[in-house]
Amino acid sequence: MGENDLLTVEDRVRLFANALADERDHFPVVKLFTPDAGATWLLTECDPDEPDRLFGLCDLGLNSPELGYVSLAEIMELRGRLGLPVERDLHFTADKPISAYAAEARVKGRIVA
Repeated sequence: MGENDLLTVEDRVRLFANALADERDHFPVVKLFTPDAGATWLLTECDPDEPDRLFGLCDLGLNSPELGYVSLAEIMELRGRLGLPVERDLHFTADKPISAYAAEARVKGRIVA
């Protein structure tokens, strides 16, 4: 599986644009998840100097979701209990900024999207 399966060119453009914008509370561009484990990522930005470094809300299924940076290469290497790779949620459309998802995730102990 290549990274293009997880991020489209349009996603990359939006992630870069968000990183370069003055505004910091972006709507998530993409949702990634493990189909056979509890991990979820809502990604908002891509580091212009390190395109593999993404920013967003990260939930590894440990009841402590947090905002931070993550490596796309590391996400792509992850496998769940059944050995399935990380997938992109093709039906996800953000309806609020990342701060709202983060606040809700802190209360619930997981990303609710």
